[in-house]
Amino acid sequence: MTDELKKVNDNTEKESESSVAEETVDTAVDTKTEQEESTPEAEVVTTEETEEIVNEEVAEEESAQLHIATFSGDVDGKTYTFDQLEAASEDYSDEEFHQLVGMYEDTLNKIDEKEIVTGIVVSVDEKYVIVDIGFKSEGIVPVNEFSNKVIENLQPGDEVEVFLDKVEDREGQLILSRRKADILQAWENLEKAHDTGEIIEGFIQRRIKGGMVVDVFGIDAFLPGSQIDVRPVRDFDAYVGKTMEFQVVKLNMQAENVVVSHRALIESDLEDQRQEILETIEAGQVLEGIVKNITDFGVFIDLGGVDGLLHITDLSWGRVDHPEEIVKLDQRMNVAVIDFDENSKRVSLGLKQLQPHPWDEIYNKYPENLRVQGRVVSIADYGAFIELEKGVEGLIHISEMSWTQHIKHPSQLVQKDDIIECVVLNINEDEKKISLGVKQLEKDPWEELLERYPIGSTHKGVVRNLTNFGVFVELEPGIDGLIHVSDLSWTDKVEHPNEIVDKGQEIETVILAVDFDNRRITLGHKQVEDNPWEKYAEEYGPGSKVEGEVSKITDKGMFVKLELGIDAFLPADKLAEPVENLKESFSEGDKVDGFVVEFDEPSKTIEISQIETEAKKKTVKKKAASKDTVETGTPTLGEVSGLADKLAEKEKQEKKK
Repeated sequence: MTDELKKVNDNTEKESESSVAEETVDTAVDTKTEQEESTPEAEVVTTEETEEIVNEEVAEEESAQLHIATFSGDVDGKTYTFDQLEAASEDYSDEEFHQLVGMYEDTLNKIDEKEIVTGIVVSVDEKYVIVDIGFKSEGIVPVNEFSNKVIENLQPGDEVEVFLDKVEDREGQLILSRRKADILQAWENLEKAHDTGEIIEGFIQRRIKGGMVVDVFGIDAFLPGSQIDVRPVRDFDAYVGKTMEFQVVKLNMQAENVVVSHRALIESDLEDQRQEILETIEAGQVLEGIVKNITDFGVFIDLGGVDGLLHITDLSWGRVDHPEEIVKLDQRMNVAVIDFDENSKRVSLGLKQLQPHPWDEIYNKYPENLRVQGRVVSIADYGAFIELEKGVEGLIHISEMSWTQHIKHPSQLVQKDDIIECVVLNINEDEKKISLGVKQLEKDPWEELLERYPIGSTHKGVVRNLTNFGVFVELEPGIDGLIHVSDLSWTDKVEHPNEIVDKGQEIETVILAVDFDNRRITLGHKQVEDNPWEKYAEEYGPGSKVEGEVSKITDKGMFVKLELGIDAFLPADKLAEPVENLKESFSEGDKVDGFVVEFDEPSKTIEISQIETEAKKKTVKKKAASKDTVETGTPTLGEVSGLADKLAEKEKQEKKK
């Protein structure tokens, strides 16, 4: 304990020596006189000489401005000479003298240095407090070593505890210290509180990194932030200036380190309550708690010494992105116990279980074809999820978003958190699913489509897209039709639609067919004009002699453009005179003639030959086939064409009906 006061001793000694400087002036004068008298060379003087010496010393003291009263020469009472005084001492024997000295010393307290002693206040002034500890002399304690509260009420005769620093300093003065007594007493109290677990009070002075500084018995102690309360502290400044109860949890007197805790007191108070809760808790109970901590996955609830987890999925029947949407820190709320694990002491809690299930009487709340409003809570590739109320969500499938638009992703129509109107299509209570639609808010344009676009009617449209297999043409906003690549031209062999049309171009089309189930319209472009192959069949039948210009030369033959604008193919092996190289023998634009040996309307090919005998053979075969057709009833090309027109007209009338 003495080691802890070394630092304080040096400062206190300086203050004590300074404070008693004035008080020791008289002592110094007396000491000087005694030294002169004790000198071996000193002579015995008379009473008159003694008075003269005293008068001279008094004069010297006055000249030194010492506050000592001037001796006037008048003496009250009986006076003694030095001889008389010396002779009086001879009245006692040595034994009697020592006995008297012993009796005097017995009246003094037996005290040791570096200890706390109790003294009586003799006087109090503005600078010093004179304390009698029962020793030969009185001690002086500076006023500033006492607290303001103590010094205001301190009166002569009061008992005070002081620290005996030294029995006698160089000036023979008794050195006392109130500050060291307080410090020593404080450390003793802290040590006792640490050993016994005693609860002490402290004043929170200020905030520092990691915690607070607490004044305990005049000593600065450290209060860690985690030891303030059982719940995490979010506002440390709110505790500054408060007086609270603490428990000493760590004490190192050599390092002057003191750590206190307020949380330990709370935990001890909650322990009995915690045991009671754990013994009685069971699933289905409704308990009151305080929100202790919020995480991404849930909320920790303080039930009074027992922490329970309220998972994010049990906060609400509806969709919750983060628990902070529902609860706040330090919020007091009722929760239901879902499960309790006795081994791990884990408590699972629920909040939505205190509310009725939103799917109860779902058919009464959301009958089919009812128009409702909801919030878009999620968007997927196949549709958008709409929250009708907390815990009730429906799906608008991408196919139910528009009658006419080809929506590739729901984000083209809706965005998250949009409030939209929709129609209830159907409810699956077992799977907790509701199908919704947006396009049902408008009339289906396909219901009266045939009235606007009857089969065989001609309409203009805009080319919106080109593909390898055809052209998509927009007849009106939201109504598209497809022209297959084979229906672009009667005569040309179209490899890709861009050979005939361009994107954005206006094109004339004919309605060929309508598929209501798949909502498809088949269009044709070549059907706007008459089929030239009927005329070609008359002009370029097998055996017919034709003439034209070379339009293209290949290794296998030449393409010859005939008078009606169609190309016929003349193979190299069917030339009148064989040639080794066609490109050297013929040029584009050369006039050539020949006979039709093959006419194929489906494949749009006409083959000619310059060898007349082969042409005649082909003609004979054609006539034989024609005769067989008449005899067996097989229809001719013209009959087939007329029959097709009649069937198309009949189908058109039936669809109109």
